[in-house]
Amino acid sequence: MGTAVDAVARKEAARSLADLNPTVVFVLGGPGSGKGTQCANIVKHFGFTHLSAGDLLRAERNSGSENGTMISNMIKEGQIVPSAVTIKLLERAMLESGNDKFLIDGFPRNEENRAAFEDVTKIEPSFVLYFDCSEEEMKKRLLSRNQGRDDDNVETIRKRFKVFLESTHKVLEHYNAQGKIRKIDAGRPVEEVFESVKGIFGPKVEKAD
Repeated sequence: MGTAVDAVARKEAARSLADLNPTVVFVLGGPGSGKGTQCANIVKHFGFTHLSAGDLLRAERNSGSENGTMISNMIKEGQIVPSAVTIKLLERAMLESGNDKFLIDGFPRNEENRAAFEDVTKIEPSFVLYFDCSEEEMKKRLLSRNQGRDDDNVETIRKRFKVFLESTHKVLEHYNAQGKIRKIDAGRPVEEVFESVKGIFGPKVEKAD
């Protein structure tokens, strides 16, 4: 339950982020689509800060903070961490980075995430970078990355892919209607994929109005 102090802190963070007028790019792609590798390339070539929602949640969970304990308990019980918690971590990381260009990786995971992010931060993404890769190719990559996995793990990969498609479908639909989806064929070799990425980011990424 949020206190008045929390409410003031949220208001201050939102105001500071709005003052920053950052360029935000959401990065989406299924497990094994190679988005992590491409994010590292974008950081190196275009000066963005890469923020992974999953990494931020894991770091907070391991920090021993009150928030971290709550996150840990929710994950143990198979519950979804509230959007507000993830957004607060993203806001803090953005403000502490000293940058004004961000790749937000693996978020929004669903339509509720998306609506909450825009409502809380008053920021809309410049565009959504979507790494489109077939289930077969992603499965092949994940299995070669983790050699010796058995059929149970193949089934796990299939489930992860299905969950990704089902949860992000409405997010992609929403931004597609706004003309903000930049779809990349991620089934190709890393270098070829990055050539396509460079075509989107270079020479300059315009900020959203």
